[in-house]
Amino acid sequence: MTKLASSLLDRIAIGLSGLCLLHCMAGFVLLSLFALTGDWLDHSVHVVGLGLAMPLAAVALWRGWRRHGRLPIGALGFLGLAIMAASLAVRHGQMIEMLVSMAGVSLLAAAHWQNLKALRTA
Repeated sequence: MTKLASSLLDRIAIGLSGLCLLHCMAGFVLLSLFALTGDWLDHSVHVVGLGLAMPLAAVALWRGWRRHGRLPIGALGFLGLAIMAASLAVRHGQMIEMLVSMAGVSLLAAAHWQNLKALRTA
């Protein structure tokens, strides 16, 4: 894969991380305001999000590592994914769920950001 394609994967992953953060914050606010918020706030959206994040992160970060060789970037991404997965064990709609999800997504986005920076200098 070319440098441009690897960069595109990281940019898409960062964009999806931003959408996830918005979902987490909006979901908690709406859940706090309304008893019934609709299907888009269902806990299964987290399973789908993690299912999308895992292969995207694996491909983008692995391809970046092959070019720049910086293992800590991949480790940060793995940690972010692990924390995101851990949020699935927390009861949906609780403040702790939002905080754990946002921590994982933020770490994963940071890994993609670091990957982009490392690819520029590789």
